[in-house]
Amino acid sequence: MIKSLYVRVVLSYMVAVIIGLVTTYFLTLWLIDSFGEKYSEKLQNHLLKDSKAIQELYNSSGMEKAKEELKETNLEKKYDILLYDSASRLMKDADGKTPRELYSISNQAIRVVLDGGTYLGADISADELFVGLPYERNGERYALFVQVSEKTAISLISKLLLFALAINLLAGGLIILVAARYIVKPLLGMKAAAERMAKGEFNIELKWAKRKDELGQLAQSINGMANQVGQLETMRQNFVSNVSHEIQSPLTSISGFSKALQQSGLSEEEKNRYLAIIQNESERLSRLSDNLLKLASLDSQHHPFEPRVYDLDEQLRKAVVACEPQWSAKAIEWKLHLPLTKIAADEDQLNQVWFNLLGNAIKFTPEGGKIGIRIVQRSELIEVFISDTGIGIPVAERSKVFERFYKVDPSHNKMKAGNGLGLAIVQKIVARHQGSVVLGDSPGGGTTVCVTLPQN
Repeated sequence: MIKSLYVRVVLSYMVAVIIGLVTTYFLTLWLIDSFGEKYSEKLQNHLLKDSKAIQELYNSSGMEKAKEELKETNLEKKYDILLYDSASRLMKDADGKTPRELYSISNQAIRVVLDGGTYLGADISADELFVGLPYERNGERYALFVQVSEKTAISLISKLLLFALAINLLAGGLIILVAARYIVKPLLGMKAAAERMAKGEFNIELKWAKRKDELGQLAQSINGMANQVGQLETMRQNFVSNVSHEIQSPLTSISGFSKALQQSGLSEEEKNRYLAIIQNESERLSRLSDNLLKLASLDSQHHPFEPRVYDLDEQLRKAVVACEPQWSAKAIEWKLHLPLTKIAADEDQLNQVWFNLLGNAIKFTPEGGKIGIRIVQRSELIEVFISDTGIGIPVAERSKVFERFYKVDPSHNKMKAGNGLGLAIVQKIVARHQGSVVLGDSPGGGTTVCVTLPQN
């Protein structure tokens, strides 16, 4: 669960908020502890100075006029005035209203002022933002308290809250910045990798693939995609190179022998031999073009696929008969075991499979050799074995013969060389039928091809 990127983002946010709040709390305590005493002293000095100015105004103008004159100064907005008589009772205003005590003024503080002393209170945590001064009028003693007004107190608290909020925002922002970098850095790396792939560079290995969250899965996908695209690009280059070679070879032969035919003094036998070579090379070029078109059609996934039920054994017999000109010339002996077998498949495509496999078996079986075809029916599968007594295929080469243009015979004997596309077409068609094709040894020497197809 915690490996999910979604969970990590939520947890990062919660951690940022918690760390921000804790940091704000302890940093605010530290600031209050470090600067609180100086601030309280400064606040006391301001309160005392302003309170003495108000006391002098009361002494010079009296209670009635003093409040009117205070309205003409800034002191009236900053402070509220409270008067207590000698019995510690809060006196009413001239309009008959009792002023509200914003802070807790104790009887002890009132007694101190009535006895002629001064009371200093400028501590927010103790709910004291006032100064008490003695005031005497007409022989009567009063306690004059000047308290910070509600608006001024709210402004002061707002500043403290804004300060705490700024600290919280700074601490939380740093955590979010680190978390965002943890998420954004891999994305920037993947963006750069995608740009490199767009330029044709596929040797990419993102280090974030080891992560267990969604970014790690994305990095793994990009690594896999780069590897696969790189392999496809290599295959494409090899394919183009092989096609160019396979096309160039017959064209060179055709061009060379055509020029030879233009020479004078050639015997009729030489002319016929040159013409036969040109014909063979033309047919070879035609087969290459035909096979390339078939592979391109099969690769496009739009190649017609029309399965129907027919007799597989009869199809194989007809394929053997159709190849008679090739195998009769080599006096090849056939051994057929073809019981009645119904199959649902694309008949034309499987015909291509049998002609390619039988053509290879005839091509690489020496004169007087043997070729066998056997059908084995199982519960859900049909197996077709085509074995020959030819030159065989080395074990190390068997997994490669289905690659396009791959040839086992390095000598490129012109009498036996193909274009290396036949088995690639076979594998493609069999795969479209949900089957498989594998190579093995023949009991009498040579090669056995096993084509496995699904039963009806």
